[in-house]
Amino acid sequence: MRGSLGAVIGRYPSSDGSAQMGGIIKHNRKCRDVVFLVFFIAFWVGMIVNSSFGFNKGNPLRLNYGLDYKGNVCGDRHANADLHELELRYWLNPNQVYQSGLKNSQFKLDNARSICLMDCPVPSEDSLNWVCDYPEGEVHLSTSDWIDRNYDYFADLTPELRNNSLQLQGPCYPVIFPSVNVYWSCQFIAHASNVSLRHWQQMGGVSVVEDILIDKSIHKSINSRSAVLKRYVADVGNSWPVLIVCGGILPLFLSVIWLLMIRHFVSGMPWITVILFNVLIISFTMFYYLKAGWIGNSAISPIIGEHDPYYQVSARELKHLRAVAVLMTAVMIVSILSSVAIVRRILMATSVLKVAAKVIGEVRALIIFPVIPYLILAIFYMFWLSAALYLFSSGQVLENECNSNCCAYELGLKRVSCDRCCGYTIHYTNHISAAILFHLFGCYWATQFFIACSSTVIAGSVASYYWARGETSPEIPFLPVFSSMRRLMRYGLGSVALGSLIVSFVESIRFILEAIRRKLKAANTVPDSQIGRVSFNSSQLFRRCIEWTIKSVNRNAYIMIAITGKGFFKASEMATELIISNILRIGKVNVIGDVILFLGKLCVSLSSAVFAFLMLNTHKYNSAHNKISSPLFPVLVCWGFGYVVATLFFSVVEMSIDTIILSFCQDSDEHQGTAQYAPPLLLETLNHQNEMQRLTQ
Repeated sequence: MRGSLGAVIGRYPSSDGSAQMGGIIKHNRKCRDVVFLVFFIAFWVGMIVNSSFGFNKGNPLRLNYGLDYKGNVCGDRHANADLHELELRYWLNPNQVYQSGLKNSQFKLDNARSICLMDCPVPSEDSLNWVCDYPEGEVHLSTSDWIDRNYDYFADLTPELRNNSLQLQGPCYPVIFPSVNVYWSCQFIAHASNVSLRHWQQMGGVSVVEDILIDKSIHKSINSRSAVLKRYVADVGNSWPVLIVCGGILPLFLSVIWLLMIRHFVSGMPWITVILFNVLIISFTMFYYLKAGWIGNSAISPIIGEHDPYYQVSARELKHLRAVAVLMTAVMIVSILSSVAIVRRILMATSVLKVAAKVIGEVRALIIFPVIPYLILAIFYMFWLSAALYLFSSGQVLENECNSNCCAYELGLKRVSCDRCCGYTIHYTNHISAAILFHLFGCYWATQFFIACSSTVIAGSVASYYWARGETSPEIPFLPVFSSMRRLMRYGLGSVALGSLIVSFVESIRFILEAIRRKLKAANTVPDSQIGRVSFNSSQLFRRCIEWTIKSVNRNAYIMIAITGKGFFKASEMATELIISNILRIGKVNVIGDVILFLGKLCVSLSSAVFAFLMLNTHKYNSAHNKISSPLFPVLVCWGFGYVVATLFFSVVEMSIDTIILSFCQDSDEHQGTAQYAPPLLLETLNHQNEMQRLTQ
């Protein structure tokens, strides 16, 4: 049976009618769930070690730029030769590119001879251009001079080396096909220059194959799934100013504004939130239509820099944007219809929010408190994102194993070599995959932990307000927020770590099951029977219900942890028992309020995403060095960060309502159904809610 909380968290009348003047929320507390706190600390040590591995082994340049035939990363100033200005990968021998595109060929594009250049070569209109290998050995040119001469020193070669070049064995190779910069690789266009080809034939050069495979071979490599994923991760690193502004500063500003408006303009906020949400969801969807090329001329292009308009290069990123645009269209329609459905019940949300506004007015530190977890999370995310970039690029650059025959002149060896045909690729081991998954899980757990800490502190502060009869009592600590923080740090971190771990674990399992479900669906292995299909589709709904239930139980458990100092499981049991025993009484008191708060979080996060679209649509991110392959990932990251920031600040209102309601239920149970400590506004709101439910049903 539950013990009385009156003596724990407020003045509770004794048997003789006198008040026991105990301090607010003072109790014989002790540390709970210490094992999980130790586990959380050990996990953080593992995160640091894991990140250190990435910082030591990774190179973010690998996410964007390719490797030359020596295994150097283009654009890397720490390579064997300084390549910091040479960011584009160019394949010297067009016949090797063609051979790699043959269906049953053993020769792969990774083994074709490639070097790093500053720009993609184009054929001359009246002569034959050449691109020569890196200057070394008997070619006495500096790298800068080589660049100034458009990579051409064919005229300085000995007759023997010229003959080797005409055999496509180097060190110089003809520029016969035009090429264009596609995501920092020179994509061949399979239309040979007639002028260049004629000059090549007149000089006695070997036959050069003209075939569409020259185009398709490189295009296939650039559009592979691994290459696209690397570019998406690189986009996040290239757009870090957007992440700071739209993922950090803007949601902070909007969240504070929303809290202040709840405090001073509570009657109009539900209406403003619903209208603004619909405007933002429509704008967000339209931006995807713009970038997908279905509206206007702002479709993303894989080509970087100036190019002829007749060059048409498709990209997997564009297909992804179009798929998301279709998905967002469905979400937009459902969201608008749902908003219309709750219009009749907005007055119910207004009366609930008035209670939270009253609490914020009394405990003013609640408005600025979320800045503390916000700053902690901001530091964590900067560290986490940096480590993520290095982890995703921490594969080993190893020479390929190949049985192909190809000969090329090695300037350093001063001879033609036929036994160094194999190129280099980046190899990712299972260990690296596990490190990345560990890093992703760590981000989610840390986020849930800090949000849980913030919610517990807010709950403790609001409980102090409730059990002082909603008045500014001398018994309420001068800074109840900081007193609640002290109690959390001293007693409750283990319980919070356990609760956040449960949410993270369930979310991870749901993600894995969803991935398996999609693979089964893609492989057409969905059950054929009616019962099988129903079970297959209902499993997703079941998983979401479990996720929602656990999150709801966790939130109420944090409230009871703040009030009673119990462990996580005991606090969850107490909260569940309170809610079940009073379910008919509180009914739908805060359901609509939760919906409005959820829409408010979406408003903040969608505003962040829309502004991210606007920033990414500038010249800086559409061309040259900082070009991003797609706005998809940066916008989603800004949306995610915005939602987390909004959750931190909106939890002030959310936890205020939930804490007041749980305290009211406990108060009623302890006093034979009549709450003794409930503020008058709460009693008025509950009566108003019951009347509104009767009128709106």
